[in-house]
Amino acid sequence: MRLLKSQIEQKQGSGFATLLPEEPEDMWHAYNLIQPLDLLRARAVRRVSKTSDSGSVASQRITLDLTISVTATDFDVGSGQLHVAGRVAAENEHVKLGSHHTLDLELNRKFTLEKRDGWDSVALQMLREACNAQRHAELWAVIMGEGTANICLITEHQTILRQRVDVPVPRKRRGGLDGHDKGMDKFYATTLATLLRQLDTTTAQPDKTIPLLLASPGFVAQSFHTYIKTEASRTTHKPLLALLPSILVAHSSSPHVHSLSEVLASPTITTKLSDTKYARETALMDKFLALMRQDDGRAWYGPREVERAVEKGAVGRGGGVLLISNALFRAQEVRERKRWVALVDRVREAEGGEVRVLSSLHESGKRLEGLGNVAAILTFPLEDLDEEEGPGGGGAEGEEMVI
Repeated sequence: MRLLKSQIEQKQGSGFATLLPEEPEDMWHAYNLIQPLDLLRARAVRRVSKTSDSGSVASQRITLDLTISVTATDFDVGSGQLHVAGRVAAENEHVKLGSHHTLDLELNRKFTLEKRDGWDSVALQMLREACNAQRHAELWAVIMGEGTANICLITEHQTILRQRVDVPVPRKRRGGLDGHDKGMDKFYATTLATLLRQLDTTTAQPDKTIPLLLASPGFVAQSFHTYIKTEASRTTHKPLLALLPSILVAHSSSPHVHSLSEVLASPTITTKLSDTKYARETALMDKFLALMRQDDGRAWYGPREVERAVEKGAVGRGGGVLLISNALFRAQEVRERKRWVALVDRVREAEGGEVRVLSSLHESGKRLEGLGNVAAILTFPLEDLDEEEGPGGGGAEGEEMVI
């Protein structure tokens, strides 16, 4: 995402930012930045009707700049399309004030965003991440089985299924020749050709090769790895030869995309991918779940429990980590969004703890969703955070309330 112009007052958060999405992932950042009640200005195509003096009505499609007050957003992960609905908030000679309109944001088409309630710390951090020139894809993954392959792109913020390959493969038969081997060769050839097409569409750093992870039940991934090496030597395909040293092979319980979480959680893969943001967040989720199984009072999840832990100063320096889903910052209620922004600010600034905002489109974020979208690793154990408060707003019996 390119920042074309910005006039944001740091203390009050008032002002606007004009942005130009240049890559498909930029649309994901735009989806997270644009919230209900924000003012969005972008180019639109609208059908306008005019009535002549004789009473005849003529309509035509015109291009104009519209400013809307956002009411809802719809993001299609597969196509990368972002549709923003709202009411027209600035006068226009062709469109009535307050009328409904949907802006379709596209790549290489600028838009201007102004926060109705100001740019808070989370929104500013999102803006910095969106405009970070060093942000690139972190990992390609092919999760496969006999005749089935799911080609995924893992970025800092999303796990995107880029292509699914299905090739019929005859079953093996005992004591005779069959078409199984030929079918697998055709499957490998189709998968490799599809993968190379996807690799060609990804803009990466010239001096950095993105790792490729192959995973499957049984020996399919290992056989595909052998096939890739054979083809690279046979064709002397330079991009393919350059890719060979970065290929990782792992075992998965199934050929489906959801198996990525277990593959990336394995110590071998985690070690090799330790410098990626996704691997770090996966490791933190694994640590949280391990602590929860130990039941020693250092792992808590759920809005009320985590807020109580923060109030008691238990998510601070020395190992405290707040894990929070970015889905909470897209809440329709402004009050609800401010609640989570305040929690993030308190952990970061007052307590000195670490904050990890997990993407709801990553496997780690999906696991966090099952825990109420917020969890915490504490610096010291606490008990009974999940007990109901007593009458009159007091804490559990014998517990002193921390204000």
